[in-house]
Amino acid sequence: MSMQLKKYEDVRIYSKKYLDEDSKSYQDILRFYTISLLKLDKLDDALEQGQILLKRFNNSENYELLANIYFEREEYSKSEKYFESAYVSNISGQTLTNLVDVLYSYLNKKEKAISYLETHIRLYGCEGGVCSKLFSFYREQRNIDGIISVLKKAFYEYKKDGNIHAMNRTYKFLIAYLEQKNLDEAIAFLEKNDIDEYKLLSLYQKKDYKKKSLKLLYKIYKKTGNIDLLAQIAILEFEIAKDKRKVLKEVITKFESALMVLDNHIYQNFLGYLLIDYNVDVDKGLALVKKALEKAPNNVAYIDSLAWGLYKKKECKKAYTQMKKVIDAIGLDEKEIRFHWNKIKECK
Repeated sequence: MSMQLKKYEDVRIYSKKYLDEDSKSYQDILRFYTISLLKLDKLDDALEQGQILLKRFNNSENYELLANIYFEREEYSKSEKYFESAYVSNISGQTLTNLVDVLYSYLNKKEKAISYLETHIRLYGCEGGVCSKLFSFYREQRNIDGIISVLKKAFYEYKKDGNIHAMNRTYKFLIAYLEQKNLDEAIAFLEKNDIDEYKLLSLYQKKDYKKKSLKLLYKIYKKTGNIDLLAQIAILEFEIAKDKRKVLKEVITKFESALMVLDNHIYQNFLGYLLIDYNVDVDKGLALVKKALEKAPNNVAYIDSLAWGLYKKKECKKAYTQMKKVIDAIGLDEKEIRFHWNKIKECK
């Protein structure tokens, strides 16, 4: 209890009082005595008792205690030597983290520290905080391949052990670094492990993998019934289709179903433009585009849709006024914009 309360002076007094070489508890009492001296900053005395302890009881605990004494004395090379002996005599992740801290931060033996950790993790795994320690070293050195490697090791180990909290925490770091390094590598990891479908979808979209996006959208939509996904499906189906008229009816139906629930200006404009461009229902299309413009009045894509609808209604002057705003804003680089502009200029 005294040790727990850090009443080290009491410990020093009582442990010294009961030191008896013939006692079965001699090793424990001598260790308590040595630790109390260390904590009281009586480093010369602690070193003397620690050497006696190790000479009499040669084990990893006592090697590590002596290593800590040398560390407090700032004799880092000797601390390294004794931490190594402790580690070799009893392979322990916690002992290794102490050793590599000395190597990395106090002796500038950074590569040796990293090599120790890499070997240990390969043979024994992450227990004892070694993966976290290696991650911190790699991060300091900005070694993204190393970071990804150790995070993957930790992720799979936590997954195997059923440690869901640690696995999820590790995953968040891992996917961020994978995304930073290479989107396709991040995608491959997510596909392999069948996790975080929304993240996978966002990466497909970043890479413009339309067919993969569509397949995954259907999968998530069937599981969740999320109506927003139905609208996203409609967009992709239309964009992927070689014969757009062939899918037009189904696409419109999906958008109409989605917009019965959603008030989304992106989907309102998309459906509105389809109704206008394919002459399905120009009036309804214009009404949807105007709804979209109420929410985003400066969106040039929506203004273009409005101008095109007005053109279809033969309201040429209004169409020209709106289309001129688009041209002034973004120019004539886009093929569809040039086509609309030329048609509207000819409108009489």
